[in-house]
Amino acid sequence: MGLYREQVLPRVINVVLAHRELAAIRERVASGLWGEVLEVGFGSGLNVPHYPPRVERVLAVDPATVGRKLAARRVARSPVPVEYLDLEGPGLPLDDASVGHVLVTWTLCTIPDVTGALAEMHRVLRPEGRLHFVEHGRSPDGGVAAWQDRMNPLQRRLAGGCNLNRPIDRLVEGAGFRITGLDRYYMPGPRPLTYTYEGRAAKG
Repeated sequence: MGLYREQVLPRVINVVLAHRELAAIRERVASGLWGEVLEVGFGSGLNVPHYPPRVERVLAVDPATVGRKLAARRVARSPVPVEYLDLEGPGLPLDDASVGHVLVTWTLCTIPDVTGALAEMHRVLRPEGRLHFVEHGRSPDGGVAAWQDRMNPLQRRLAGGCNLNRPIDRLVEGAGFRITGLDRYYMPGPRPLTYTYEGRAAKG
């Protein structure tokens, strides 16, 4: 699974998440960003074309080295400087309340310690800042959620640790954020795979 997870899967994800319908969602989620932005789960840089003009710099966090290679062309074309942060421990190498906004798209499903990661995002966000997010996660429909639970072990194995059944809104609030806007909906496709949380949150 090492070669598959490290070399093959990032390329598959780059293709799957480059769908035109997802680009429209990225545009919405990125709107309102300005100043210095921390993007957690930068991946292959699919959000780069959607940064608003007022974004001055992006601090990118992603452990996948293949993702950086796939992102190189998008980063080179971007008018917004992108600086990668190297993670050497469990926390972000940033001071408390040091970034204006945090952007995370289709990433919280995969982070092993998602609670700790969200707590770090909360720590580094300025009091007036916002967390912008879109994620797939646990459906409120009992039948769909049951299928998500059944399918999750296989999903984790095939999709590099991705979870179908994380309650994104509760996780965000549990890290100290206050959700200021949230849309929840099914995207086209099998319902266990497509329940979506799209929103923004402030420091609670």
